[in-house]
Formats: sequence, structure tokens, C-alpha cells
Amino acid sequence: MDDLLADFLTETNESIAELDVALVHLERTPDDAQTLSLIFRLVHTIKGTCGFLGLGRLERVAHAAENVLGKLRDNTLTASTSVISPVLAALDRIKEIIADLAATGAEITGDDSALIAALAAAAEGEMATQPMDAGPPKDATMRDATMRDATMSEEDVDNIFAEAEPLSGADTPPPATPPSAAVAAEAARGGAKPAGEPAQASQTIRVTVDVLEDLMTLVSELVLVRNQLLQLSRTQEAAAFSVPLQRLSHITSELQEGVMKTRMQPIGHAWNKLPRLVRDLSHELDKKIELVMLGADTELDRQVLELIKDPLTHMVRNSGDHGLETPAERRAAGKAETGHITLNAYHEGGRILIEIADDGRGLPVDRIRAKVLANALATEAELAGMSDTEIQRFIFRAGFSTAAAVTAVSGRGVGMDVVKTNIERIGGSIDLKSTPGQGTVFTIKIPLTLAIVSALIVETGGERFAIPQISVVELVRASNDTAQRETGNVIERVNGTPVLRLRDRLLPLVGLSDLLCLGADRPDGKGTVTNPAEPVYIVVTQVGASLLGIIVDRVFDTEEIVVKPVAPILRHITMFSGNTILGDGSVIMILDPTGVARATGLGAGGDSRNAPAVAPEAVRTAEKTAMLLFYAGGKQPLAVPLGLVARLEAIERNRIETSLGALVTQYRGSLMKLVPLSAELRTDLPRQPVLVFTDRGRSMGLMVDEIVDVVEERLNIELSGARPGLLGTTVIAGRATDVIDTGYWLTQARQDWFDGVESSEAGSRGRVLLVEDSSFFRQMLVPTLTAQDYRVTAVRDAAEALRLRETGTMFEAIISDIEMPDMDGFAFARAVREGGIWAKLPMIALSGRTEAADIAAGRAAGFNEYVAKQQREALLTSLRDCLAQLIGAEA
Repeated sequence: MDDLLADFLTETNESIAELDVALVHLERTPDDAQTLSLIFRLVHTIKGTCGFLGLGRLERVAHAAENVLGKLRDNTLTASTSVISPVLAALDRIKEIIADLAATGAEITGDDSALIAALAAAAEGEMATQPMDAGPPKDATMRDATMRDATMSEEDVDNIFAEAEPLSGADTPPPATPPSAAVAAEAARGGAKPAGEPAQASQTIRVTVDVLEDLMTLVSELVLVRNQLLQLSRTQEAAAFSVPLQRLSHITSELQEGVMKTRMQPIGHAWNKLPRLVRDLSHELDKKIELVMLGADTELDRQVLELIKDPLTHMVRNSGDHGLETPAERRAAGKAETGHITLNAYHEGGRILIEIADDGRGLPVDRIRAKVLANALATEAELAGMSDTEIQRFIFRAGFSTAAAVTAVSGRGVGMDVVKTNIERIGGSIDLKSTPGQGTVFTIKIPLTLAIVSALIVETGGERFAIPQISVVELVRASNDTAQRETGNVIERVNGTPVLRLRDRLLPLVGLSDLLCLGADRPDGKGTVTNPAEPVYIVVTQVGASLLGIIVDRVFDTEEIVVKPVAPILRHITMFSGNTILGDGSVIMILDPTGVARATGLGAGGDSRNAPAVAPEAVRTAEKTAMLLFYAGGKQPLAVPLGLVARLEAIERNRIETSLGALVTQYRGSLMKLVPLSAELRTDLPRQPVLVFTDRGRSMGLMVDEIVDVVEERLNIELSGARPGLLGTTVIAGRATDVIDTGYWLTQARQDWFDGVESSEAGSRGRVLLVEDSSFFRQMLVPTLTAQDYRVTAVRDAAEALRLRETGTMFEAIISDIEMPDMDGFAFARAVREGGIWAKLPMIALSGRTEAADIAAGRAAGFNEYVAKQQREALLTSLRDCLAQLIGAEA
């Protein structure tokens, strides 16, 4: 192919990408002169340049479209749908001709007369009287008129060189104006650049992708060599090489960073086709849809960008088809007729987060549940024990669809499972949050790049593995020895499933050596036998919306690794996402936590019938309560809120003693009273199951028969006034279940259990609500505050905090971030001050923005103090001062 033609194709494809978005934007905002000027200039450039290259067919189509745009620019026409639609059709035809040019190097003959006639009619303000592809127009004179410029005048040639953008060269700047979608998005944020302004950009050159890929490969190999040299330096004394080796490592890191930047592209490039898609979808479905794109300048690796284009397209189509209602339905629901689909991209913790949100009807839980039962994907009992979100995640199953009929848009039962698979294939995850009548938000988390990643190196069964750092939440050291309960974390078992009580949740665990058959029964005889007295390490990983603990024997260090594809013979093992070469030259496998979770039955959207009988996140929410189910002296299950239970113990019979007529056991250095919940408790069990309640240094054990499960349910007491010790009856997991009165049983252990509550809590400085959307800062601040004897409840957004207020939960102070999605800190503070039980609580603003205007805005919204996030001591001081003032005011 001629170099000049190749450059023309490259430039034209870039212009087409801009035109697709700009025309849709112009249809919505007909008075946008800047966008119209951009469109006219791009089409005029295409027309002039293709005439210079002798591309007659392409020139005629472009010229006909230019005539319409000229009338728009002269205010002779208005950018209505009847005018924009034929221009979009011309753009589609230009795409086809360009594709043929790229494939064959020459124009392919075709009949464009119907399209040109439609454009001519639009230019005259008329509606097309025949389909654009129905053959030649009846009026040959009109056709001849539209083709009058098939040959170029000298003025046309001058215009080419005056207005056409440069085709190549090291001294030429890139196109001056960004895509119109980016213009629209920037305008919404106040940062749009007028289309007529010249670009203030550095000089650029064109480099083929193949060159960049080769360069990236060489850098990857250089990183491996650097790692090998660093490994040698750790094992050998070579002082003379230490300084130059450090310098080499530094240069390699900088080179790696520089090459990575050449691969980075704004995610807006993957969004360019979506405005046109939404526009066509709106007409096809007879709905009013507006697409909002935020964070279009967020950059990620080109390879990742290409892999997420199709998933994003499918999800936007789903939101428009399934999510948004018709205008009549929205009016009936009290909504605006125009539905919104919002795309938002941003960086968080070395990952890219993409949110696809709509303000539509939400996912239909009842229809999904019915489809699950019809397809035998779960039983009635299993569904009864699931939350609404867990049921909604069935949409990620292969072939799952609730559409009543197959349309051109959707309903074939393919899509979301492919989306999930493709995202997980690149080390990402997808989750959803849907509220009936309000809409659905899908959150995609993907790595910045796939070439070189930071990984945690671990060992189990004598073999080393790499776990991508992006999936690692934290590391926990634990023991299998129950005798060490007093000194640290101990792995427990619920219904035979290993779990770890990690702060306020039960964490499901999976032994990596067992999963990969690397234990003592290993076929090659090289397995290791784990000593129960020796500590094990638990890598807490994020899998969708859940956490999974992977048990390993040793943890080494984090290391930057070069990801190599899995060998074909191992591709059926979904627990591996690739392999890499370590600094010592050994080849190790890279674990995929999502694949590990799927292999154990814990994967989001996977088959949960083989999953451990314990909720991945057994924590109390505003709508549901995590309930512990057990049996005691009967066949009917009993329940207690899991948040009240400190530990689950299985005490050996010989450790249960009698003191002053009461049952006791030695527990953590003191005597703990044991209270039988029923006189019919079984005494033939070698180990007695006990629910341990702990408060203010005191403990009490409630003796039961069997601990069954942990489920989340709405706690609606339907039958109350039962016998002492029971609050009443509710429905949990589809069965009538008695809920015990914990307060009653605590007083059976100690009559004075609730005496002196105020004085006993003097050791605690107060209850604090922390509202922070960043998981990183929550995990950093909670231990800081807890270490100062504050009792902390942490939530991730203002809406969740306000739901706590509705339940009557009380605190002594509130600490809130300022920059949060949906409702920011200022709006949250105003909502608190409007009234309710929190109206007079001290509020401390926490933010990275500490300008005088920000502080003034915070105090005007209702915050008592305004503290920078990095000033930990200032936060603690402000909190002490606020609580002291509160106590003084009450006195």
C-alpha cells in the first residue's frame, strides 16, 4: 500500500471516530457552533484529501454530506434528527469505503446514488422519499448536481493544503481538537477547550504499534535480567557491583515506566462509539436516553483498552434496553422522561474502576428468582438463604436471560457471562448493586496493564506461586492449634469449613496445598506435612464483592514480574492466569484468585451449592442482619445476630467444671460461666459447642447442640411475646426460626451484666462513625482510632451512614470524607444538620483539599472541624476536643 494512502487512512479513521461522537452531540445541542465547526472541518478535510488521491467515490459521498453541513453552518438548516440521520448514514458509508481501501488498497465500486439523493434532500430541507439504499434517485438532474465537483478546481487543491491536517512528519502537531464526546464531558466539568483554538502540544511522530510491542518485550526481558542480578546480589558479597547495580535497577525502572506510558491511552478512546450507539438505541427502542461520560481522560494500557471495548458496549446496550424505562413508564414512576446512562472511570489503588450506571427500573429480583428455579440453577431453600444481590448475580451465568422475547438488541441469553469471563481473563472483576425503581450500577475493576505487574510471592507444599498484588487486601498470620486462641488468630471450622474470624466478619478459607494436591499425599511424594503448632499465613484476596482467604505456608516479598501466557496444556486449569520467571531463574505459576474462588464454589455467579456454609461477609447491613443459626434442645432452628457473638468455641467435655452450682470453664486466663440454653441439651457430644459473648472484659458462654450456618436476612419479628429467653419468631432461610433474647441469657450468667454500663464504658472514649469511600483510608483510620480506645463503625458512603441514622444507631461523633460519590461530604453534613438524632453531634471533615475556601465551605455545611487526611495527630486532637465540648455542653 502506498505510504501516502496509509497515512490518509490513519488520519481519516481518527476523524471518523471524532465525527461519530460529534454528530450525536450536535443533534442534542443544535446551537453548538464549535462542534458544528469541528464537524464541517473534518468532513471538508476528508473530501479534499480523497479528491487529491483520486478516490472519486469517497469524495462524492463526503461532498454530499458537506453540502448538508454547509447549510447547517449557514443557519439555513437546523440540526434535527431528519438532517443528522442521513449525515450519519453517509459516515457509515465512508467507514465501509475506508475498510475496503484498507483491505485492498483501492476503492471498490458501489452505488451510492440513493444515499447522495437523501443527503441532497436533507440539504434542501426535505424528507427523503425513498430508502437510502433503494437505488438511484428518480431525479437525475439532482444526482448530477450533487456530483458537479467530481473534478477538482485549483481552489479545491489550495483548500486541501490550507485546511487538511498533516499526514506525517516529525514537525507536525497532532489534531487540534479532541473528540466531541471529550469536549462535551470536559464542558460539563468546566474544562472544555473551544474548537477553534490551536493545540498547544509538543511535537509528535507516528510509530507503529508493532514497534512499541517489540520495545515492551525488550523492556520485559530487561526487567527479568534486573531481577536476576538483584537476586545474585542478595546471596553473594560483591560490594564493587552494588552501586552500579542500584543505578541499573533505577534506570530500568524509569525505562519501564517510560515505555509503559507509550502504551497508555485515555479510556475515552474506548467510549467514542458509545454516543452513536446510544443515539441509535434511543430511536430503535423509542426511549429518551442521555449518555454521561466522566473520567474520559483516565489512562490505561492499550491492550486492556482493546479488551474492554466489547464488554462496555454490551453493558451500555443492556442498560438502555433492560434498565431504562419508556417515557410513559418513567412518568408513571414519577421520573423525568429522559433516562441517564453514566460511565465513570477513575484510578484507585493501582487499578482502573469503571462504573456503568443507569437510573432505570433496577434488576427484577422476582423474575430472576423464577428463572433460576426454572433452569434448576438453585433450589427454593438455597434461594431463601440468599440476599437480593446474590440472586441478582445469577445474570452472570451462561445463557441466563429474563427477556420475554428475542429482539435485535438482546434477549438471547448471551452477553453478561461473556462480559464477566472476558473481564476476569485480564485479571479484573465485575460486581453490581441494584435498587428496585432507582437503577443499577455495575462496577468493573481492571488492572492498569497486563505486561508487568506487582505480585506477592508465596509458598505452599514446597512450591512457589505469584498472586497479583491488585487482588491482595491484607496478610494475616494464624494458627491451626486451638490451644493458641489466647495469643492470636486461630483457624476455626463451621460445619467442617475452615473460617477465620477477621474483625467483624467470618472469612471463608481455602488451603492452597489441598486445592492443588500439594500435601502429604502428593503423587510425587514431595509433599510437606504441616505442623499444627507452626503458624500459617492467610492471603486475604478480593473476589468480586467478597473476600476469600488463601492459606499458604510462607510469604516472601512483592516483586515486579513479567506475565507470560499459560502453556496450552494447562489452560483448562482456571486457577492460573499465567506464569513468570523469578530472579533465580525458576518458573512459577501466577494464581488467579477468581479462579481459585470458582474452584471452591465461592465465585461470584458460580455454582454456590458446593460452597461452604458460611457467608463471605457476615456483617450487619442497614437492611439485613447476619444471623447465626443453631440447634439447642429441639428440631426447630434458633438464631442470634452474629454481631453479638464474640467467638464460636467447641469445648472438650473434660474442661467443663462446676463451681457454686454453676457450669464454668477456664477461658483465656479466667473462669467463664456456661449457661445451657435448653434443659434438653445433648451430653453425648465429645465437644460442647458454645456461643461466647464478651463485653467490657467479661465473657459468658451459651451452650447449644449444633452450629449450623450464617445467613443474612431482614430481621422482622412476626410473633413476639413468647416464653422468656426468646424475642419472637421470624422467617430465616425459608423456615420459621426463633430468635433468642441475648439480654435475657446474659443476665442468667451474671445478674449485674448490665449494671454500671456508663462507668464501664469510661474506658472507651466514645462511639465514632467513620464515613469514607476509600477502602485504603478506612483500613488505615479504623486501627488508628481503635488504638485510642474509640469504638468505630466504618461505612463507605453517605447513604449507608444515613440508613444507620434511620435505624436509631447513635454515636458520639462523626468523621466524614469530603470527596465521595453520589453524595459528597458537604451534602452529607447538611443532611445531618437538618434534623434527627444526629443533628447536634460533633462532625469532623476529612479531606485532601484544605484550601481556605474548602474549609469555609465545610464549616458552612455544618462541620465543627476540618482536618487534612495526612494529619493523623490533628484528627485525634480534634476528635478529643469535640467530645470534650460535647461532655461540657451536656453537663
